[in-house]
Amino acid sequence: MSGAVLIVVLVVVFFLAFCLLHRYGDLRRQQRMVLLGTLVSWYLCFLIVFVLPLDVSTTIYKQCVLDNAHNPAAAAVAVTPTRNSSSLYPTDSVCEKPWSYIPDGVLPVFWRVVYWTSQFLTWLLLPFMQSYARSGAFSIVGRTKTALVENAIYYGTYLLIFISLLISVAAHPQWRLTWTDFQTIGITAANTWGLFLLVLLLGYGLVEIPRSYWLSSLHAHSLAKAYFKVAKMAIEKAAAEENLADVMEEVSVVHVSVKYNHSLRKCVDTILTKCPADYQEEMGRDVERPSEEETVLPSKRGLVQLHKKVISAVQRCRQTQVQWSMLLEEVFHLEDVAKSRSSPTRLFIHSCSAAQRHSWIRSFLYTPKIEWYWECVFRQVLYRLLAALLCFLSVAVVWSECTFFSTRPVLSLFAFFIQMAEKQHNYICIEGVCFVTVLFLCVCVYSTVFRIRVFNYYYLAPHHQTDAYSLQFSGMLFCRLTPPLCLNFLGLIHMDSAVSHQDRIQTSYTSIMGSMNLLPFISNGFYIYYPMLVLLLCSATLYNLGSRCLNLLGIHQYVTNDDLTADLVDEGKELIRRERRKQRKAEDAGNRRWVSNERYGATGRSRAGYTEIKDEQEEDTMAEAKEGDMSFTWGETQPEEQQRSLLPK
Repeated sequence: MSGAVLIVVLVVVFFLAFCLLHRYGDLRRQQRMVLLGTLVSWYLCFLIVFVLPLDVSTTIYKQCVLDNAHNPAAAAVAVTPTRNSSSLYPTDSVCEKPWSYIPDGVLPVFWRVVYWTSQFLTWLLLPFMQSYARSGAFSIVGRTKTALVENAIYYGTYLLIFISLLISVAAHPQWRLTWTDFQTIGITAANTWGLFLLVLLLGYGLVEIPRSYWLSSLHAHSLAKAYFKVAKMAIEKAAAEENLADVMEEVSVVHVSVKYNHSLRKCVDTILTKCPADYQEEMGRDVERPSEEETVLPSKRGLVQLHKKVISAVQRCRQTQVQWSMLLEEVFHLEDVAKSRSSPTRLFIHSCSAAQRHSWIRSFLYTPKIEWYWECVFRQVLYRLLAALLCFLSVAVVWSECTFFSTRPVLSLFAFFIQMAEKQHNYICIEGVCFVTVLFLCVCVYSTVFRIRVFNYYYLAPHHQTDAYSLQFSGMLFCRLTPPLCLNFLGLIHMDSAVSHQDRIQTSYTSIMGSMNLLPFISNGFYIYYPMLVLLLCSATLYNLGSRCLNLLGIHQYVTNDDLTADLVDEGKELIRRERRKQRKAEDAGNRRWVSNERYGATGRSRAGYTEIKDEQEEDTMAEAKEGDMSFTWGETQPEEQQRSLLPK
């Protein structure tokens, strides 16, 4: 196969990264530089995950050839000579070449390009682009200056680790620093920072991902948690809309006070372009301008801060609206599942007509009966089997992280599987174990970042609804965590000599990292003992200590057998009832409008419109009367004496 497999992987991974970017990002509206930077960062990280198993199998083959070359007697015994076989090259028969073998000299160049490009993106370009996009300055120079100042903490953290490692190496009298040593120190500093964050995120994901699939098979738990999310999201959505209204009020005041012939008018017009369309129309109407004595002109710095507040408020409001609509669809679907489970006809019933609008291919294949069996029977069984499999992988990872330093005997489960497959020259099994393990580690780490959203600041929303800041953050995080994650995985399977201290051929990926023995307190201390902390973090996640601490701090998390959780679940049910009523009114209005057009034409439209408005007013009056009788959890009813005082005398 030679290098054809590598070329196929390069093409397939590119289309995978592009499809994911198309799903989460808006290719038409977002800036080209943002999309390009995100695509390249995702592509490089996915390449590391897909190509690393090929590197491991190629290295194992080279090690087999080297061992048989040093021990020709064993190779001669292993090979049974025949009339047509040649005994000059016994290693070709003993060591079977893998189907995905990559020629010498290709992978070292490949890994250098991938690694250094990803490091340039994650430490320099993407943080700069993030701050540049959110800057409130009105010129390129001002945005550049703001981006450099805001990213000083990132550069300072990385520089501090690098300088500390450099001083520790330079202080040793026997070491002489070369350019290769400088590169090794820089790579070690980046990997040390990444491993520190990696273990913290991994300890949460190893427990939460299997548990989330198991709890998803419990329909009652999924519905209660969805109600909780609705109540919580309603608070965040209301706060975001209120914040946006306050910011728009400030913009309106500035729009009125700054005249069109003023030097700051261009800055005000730039701010207006970032406002939502309805606010722009409202501000564009004729308003009474204050007199010159009452006018307080803003400063250039004040307009910069206002511009930044507008960008942040609009982005936050759009995020909450997208999350709200997606959450409503999820809750409506879960309620439909709950109603369909008791259906005697075993047909899945949708409560709204919008959920039934599918393509004719899906409608033909995914019939209501098939949908009922999938949603009410097979999904639960599949999720439980998947949860059991993921639980086994989590236990294997935790055990291997605590025992991978032991080479005799081999206690790491992944190293044991790889060595057993190596003896049988089963390269497909080797690559499969490597790919599944690395992919599982990546999912545990990356999903944790977007699960633990304290203020929902970073959010990957499908259907092209992810903002530019979240896209850049995801690309920056992937590039920053993938190299140390893969290096940690190579330590788990005893393919990293800096940790296992074995005399073996190094993988091409490890060779670009340099010799970690240059910093023994890192290779013999931090890289070996720090991953054991994952056991403590998994125990804390298992007992929901993090969620309970966040609840004490006022950041509500879903915890069973909690009074606050029960109150928010009830609140979510009431909010869903309101949304159901709004949805029914919209569907009924559309149906009445369609019937009137069919029966009466243009004359019937006004009659139907009058009837529609009258029906909506009656429904609103009845809904308000019902809501007035309910004890609502957002506030308390007024005392009787206070109510009497409000009556007219």
